[in-house]
Amino acid sequence: MLVRPALLAASLAALLVTGAGAALPPVQAPAPPPAAVAEAARAPVTILISIDGFRPDYLDRGVTPVLSRLARDGVAASMKPSFPSKTFPNHWTLVTGLVPDRHGIVGNSMVDPSRPNDLFTMDADDPFWWNEAEPLWVTAEKAGVRTATQFWPGANVGWGGTMDYANHHAVTGGTRPSDWHQFAQAVTATQRVDAVIDWMRRPAAARPRFVTLYFDEVDTAGHEAGPDGRATTAAVADVDRAMGRLADGLAALGQPANLVVVADHGMAASSSDRVVALDRLAPPADYRVIESGSYAAIQPVAGREAAVERALLGRRGHATCWRKRDVPARFRYGRNPRVAPILCLADVGWLVNKSAPTVPFAGGNHGYDNEAPEMRALFIANGPAFRAGVRLPAFPNTDVAPLVRRLLNLSAGAGLDGDARPFDKALLP
Repeated sequence: MLVRPALLAASLAALLVTGAGAALPPVQAPAPPPAAVAEAARAPVTILISIDGFRPDYLDRGVTPVLSRLARDGVAASMKPSFPSKTFPNHWTLVTGLVPDRHGIVGNSMVDPSRPNDLFTMDADDPFWWNEAEPLWVTAEKAGVRTATQFWPGANVGWGGTMDYANHHAVTGGTRPSDWHQFAQAVTATQRVDAVIDWMRRPAAARPRFVTLYFDEVDTAGHEAGPDGRATTAAVADVDRAMGRLADGLAALGQPANLVVVADHGMAASSSDRVVALDRLAPPADYRVIESGSYAAIQPVAGREAAVERALLGRRGHATCWRKRDVPARFRYGRNPRVAPILCLADVGWLVNKSAPTVPFAGGNHGYDNEAPEMRALFIANGPAFRAGVRLPAFPNTDVAPLVRRLLNLSAGAGLDGDARPFDKALLP
């Protein structure tokens, strides 16, 4: 007869209570298997979270109880972006530890001299554009650390691979995170957080140890309404609620996490009243504008280089134009072949556009001098690796990737532009 374990245990207990039969030792519960022990004491996960366009002073608006608590109980600082203070260059810096001039993503739009007819845009997933610098998730995967990305610029790229345009844009070779999602702005902040929590529900063997999470709505609102607009404050509050959902979800699972919360840049107010029009300085037929806005990347037409330089170089109203080789050294920009021959940088709050606006507008922009206070970016770190109540002086965002490497016990990396030393006093031994 088959006796179920529960009935057997009950029978043994009855014997002990009534004294029937010979004396028996106390019943010991079986030791849990090693996997169950591991599940009971989960290893910390590192989650790198980008809130695009989030200035540190947005925490002062009284709508961020979660982020403010994470900052108060953890580590906080005002972080310096790299130049240009644009989205894609700085997100790639955050995961490579290199400035844009070295990692190759030198703008949100750019041209490579070896492919003069191709234009890099923020939809580009050809590894050709990204292969100059290895991102954190590739380094981690090579070291046996499982990774997952709930959006991050470049995370959908088969890094190190080659795209075959004749074969449905198939990528040969290359490495991606073990789990990744193609970016779609329609995916809500709640859905993004829930995807991360779902990854954390997996058994240990399939659970990522390094995760990225990206929110874009603060940047979108900042562009449309300006940094001081009500819609921007509402977006800040919405992302804070999403961060609360993430914290609550991790706590419910008993999942310890080192949260590293960053922004790629800040935001400055701009308007149609503050525009430098390039077509009023030089004939448009003489040059190609690769990118415009807070700065303009300009490529003269062959044979018209000298004429364009005469028209543009130097101080031009509320903008300054340089040959790429003459860009001030403090920007650490201008040596990469993808940097356009002429760079025109607007004063903070001004724009360098192809022509004067025909419709009034007011909003916000970034991409300016990376030392400008308006371009400063959020930094918060909180979790079992960090001390509480630490305020750090401003540091460059090239230091974030070395910090994450340390959290993941990866090698420090050779030849990076940043290092983890600014965090020595913020990390627990």
